Amino acid sequence: MRLRYLALGILALASPIAASAADGPWTPDPALLAAAKPEGTAVLFSSNNEEEVLPQLARFEQATGLKVDYIRSTDTALLARIQLEARAGKQSWDLLNTPAVELLPKDWLLAYAPPAAPALFAQARDPENRWFGTHAILHVPAYNTSKVAAADLPHSYADFAKHTEWAGHVGIDFTDRDWLSALVGHYGEAEGTRLVQSIVAALHPTLYKGHLALARALGSGEYWLNLNNYANLVLNAQLAGDPVDFFVLDPVVATYGEAGLNAHAPHPNAGKLLLDFLLSAEAQTMRTKWGRIPTRPDVATNPPGLMDRFKDKPIVRASLTAEQDQRWQKTFNAWFEAR
Repeated sequence: MRLRYLALGILALASPIAASAADGPWTPDPALLAAAKPEGTAVLFSSNNEEEVLPQLARFEQATGLKVDYIRSTDTALLARIQLEARAGKQSWDLLNTPAVELLPKDWLLAYAPPAAPALFAQARDPENRWFGTHAILHVPAYNTSKVAAADLPHSYADFAKHTEWAGHVGIDFTDRDWLSALVGHYGEAEGTRLVQSIVAALHPTLYKGHLALARALGSGEYWLNLNNYANLVLNAQLAGDPVDFFVLDPVVATYGEAGLNAHAPHPNAGKLLLDFLLSAEAQTMRTKWGRIPTRPDVATNPPGLMDRFKDKPIVRASLTAEQDQRWQKTFNAWFEAR
């Protein structure tokens, strides 16, 4: 497990900057567009929801005249499909956009340097140009503001175990092994294990499928708290009018919505253009409408100054190899009694 503290890099987003890069519309590279025209289509595999993705793809299609086939599923299902296609020697995808791109073998991902890469903060791009962060994911607990008073919120993860009155009203996504690995890594194996197991014993968190669905279930009152969720998806529910908010504990676990190109893409030039667009200031600005946290310091957060809430908190980058990912999922299943 690679555990890195990113307080300076992530908090570069703390001050929204109305820079010129975010003002104008994205313009495709003429030579790359000419090469992509005969391909006609880009195939996007993504775990991001239709509400956000479809407007972006419509803008890309308008700007390029190309079409996009958008295949949406969970990270696990998309990776399984990619592995099956690789074994069959018939690969359909050009671009993968999920938090799990790094789990693919390195040589399955094309080394490509998009024009927008230098505009990203350093931790949001792979040193070998195999993947790039389309948005930052900050893992935080969240609560329904009509069910739980702000004054009663835990001040540390250990405080969760003190609130046995919340038992049966707490949810967590069934795939949150990266959050778990980073939490244990931060506290140390013995203390981290004791901490998480005490929380589970006290609260009996319900396992839920899908972080956005979990945020919406929080908003509906189905749950009072999420032990962990993505800050941007809690904001998504909040922007839709739900009575939800997140709170920040020590440490904050960070991952990314990653985008990587297929080294054997059927539409390589169209895929590159689509990646160029998703990293552009225009596309990142569009995503802030749904609470996504940009990976470009020239794009303002929504709400402005969002990253000020994370000041003085250590931000830990969770990055797992494929083997570690499987091991931590098994640990998560055992500790949270997944069936």
